Amino acid sequence: MSADATVLLVRHGETAWNRENRVQGWAPVGLADSGREQARELGAHLASVYAIDRVVASDLRRARETAALLHEAGVPPTPTYTRRWRERDVGVYQGLSKEQLFGRYPEFRATTGVMGVRSRPAGGESLLDLRERVLAAWEDLLAGADPGETALVVTHSGPIYTLLGHLAGTDLPSAFVEHSQDNCALTEVHVPGDTSESGDWGAARIVRENERP
Repeated sequence: MSADATVLLVRHGETAWNRENRVQGWAPVGLADSGREQARELGAHLASVYAIDRVVASDLRRARETAALLHEAGVPPTPTYTRRWRERDVGVYQGLSKEQLFGRYPEFRATTGVMGVRSRPAGGESLLDLRERVLAAWEDLLAGADPGETALVVTHSGPIYTLLGHLAGTDLPSAFVEHSQDNCALTEVHVPGDTSESGDWGAARIVRENERP
């Protein structure tokens, strides 16, 4: 990649479980009517402001539906789907409210420091597992970028917090406290053209964060 690139990060539209403050993990939860409307509104905005060359999305249902609606609203590239941009897998605790999960099992909360990032739910992932997966997906995205490309990633809050923390040079607990990402909000990252040659993926700069159209 010899010219600057732009990466747009978008969280999926709202689901019923978002409203209920339930932990979704890898659950096949679809968008609520409000989430579909958010995706259509964002899609029209993206189509009018950006010339998007590539769309990559998590293959979980709520992200797939969001990416498809963005496409219908005018974002031209056909989305490709991957497991690597999935939300954190919370295993057997999927479906609990956040209050239930972190109240009963505080060891899985990011803000508990070392324990919080290393603890792995039964059948799920630790935050360190999530970080490894997301940063590998990020490196692959940039390594495969054409010069001057604008790429759109449709994903989830956990991967976005993880990546923004990495780009800002903060630890995982801080990343989950200092960043926020609303449903169908937009975050833009500028990637210098010499990044792939230098291997300094952290040279990317956050241009805007958690903006709604």
